[in-house]
Amino acid sequence: MKKLPLSFRLETVPASPIRKLVPFAQKAKADGVKVYHLNIGDPDIKTPDVMLKALTSWDRNPISYSLSQGEPSFITALKTYYHRLGFGFIEDRHIQVTNGGSEAVSMAIFAVANPGDEIIVFEPFYANYNSYGAVNNVTLVPVSTKLTDGFHLPEQKTIEDAITRKTKALLICSPNNPTGTVYTKKEMDMLVSIAKKFGLFLLSDEVYREFSYDGKKQISLFSYMQEIPYQAVVLDSLSKRYSLCGARLGCLISLNEDIMGGALRMAQGRLSSGLVDQVMASKLTEVPVSYTKAVQKEYQMRRDVLFHELSTIHGIELPSKPEGAFYAIVGLPVADAEDFCKFLLTTFRDNNETVMLAPASGFYGTKGRGRNEVRIAYVLNTDALRRSVEILGKALEEYPKK
Repeated sequence: MKKLPLSFRLETVPASPIRKLVPFAQKAKADGVKVYHLNIGDPDIKTPDVMLKALTSWDRNPISYSLSQGEPSFITALKTYYHRLGFGFIEDRHIQVTNGGSEAVSMAIFAVANPGDEIIVFEPFYANYNSYGAVNNVTLVPVSTKLTDGFHLPEQKTIEDAITRKTKALLICSPNNPTGTVYTKKEMDMLVSIAKKFGLFLLSDEVYREFSYDGKKQISLFSYMQEIPYQAVVLDSLSKRYSLCGARLGCLISLNEDIMGGALRMAQGRLSSGLVDQVMASKLTEVPVSYTKAVQKEYQMRRDVLFHELSTIHGIELPSKPEGAFYAIVGLPVADAEDFCKFLLTTFRDNNETVMLAPASGFYGTKGRGRNEVRIAYVLNTDALRRSVEILGKALEEYPKK
């Protein structure tokens, strides 16, 4: 039977560099190999007890739909959280609950750009932005940052040179996935000034807000939201903050009533986010401050251990230590990092153990960039990190012999 043609949008949706090697990892595990997962930001930090208790004490039957905007108790909890951060101007109507931060990003792109329009991103960037761009038929225009500069933003002229008549928005992430970079106030001031100068939307992915290290502080777009109320959109998620990756909860926040009205209509199309997830997450206001501080301290320790161990391997190119989140882009002494990552999963074993990494080329929009780089997510405990780097070092020695 003759195959029917599919949409060109489907054909352009790229495979996730974070997950595309999963079949190789699954095969290795089926063969009894222990795989250390440094490829994905799925932390081993425990979810707060107060949230788990909301599950164990569940007594609603049946489990119904929630409201399309979000469960009222969850929206109230989110509003309280933002007020505690110092942003008391956020009201219920400014919050749209989403199925993870991913849906928030896709909704925002759909809201601000027409098919064929452009959105500027700073590479390397979160690889799944590519998927959201393809699904919405919007072109992501990469502006390069450098490992040697700690992946901080280039000068203003370089960014402005990438702006065309089709440009509708700047999409940023700080603390950054995949680099761990935390943008300074000077950088945020620059981005806001560009948005104002050219009449662009500014979309800020702030999933890793709490995770800044060495005394650095994340500068939120919330700080500028009243200055550019029509242009500012914050994208958020609970996945990393409370180790709720499987709950799939995020939100889109804006003072722009047209964006919020449109986001709600999109949300009505998929009915609601999960009721059980939202009731559990509504307990976020009861999570003690000590939990967040302990998690931040743990990730900083993991970062330090990872970089100390990596520094002992000849040929690895390290940036300055990541300032936030729990990722690092690292250069390897190989020509093709994706092939090396496959080698780790299909061929190399050390005491029947191996490591899974994410090839970094998928985090770039410029063809050819990142071919020798990987993204490492330091989401495992320090002993597992040390063992992972030990395996990595041995694999790099064996790889040229394959």
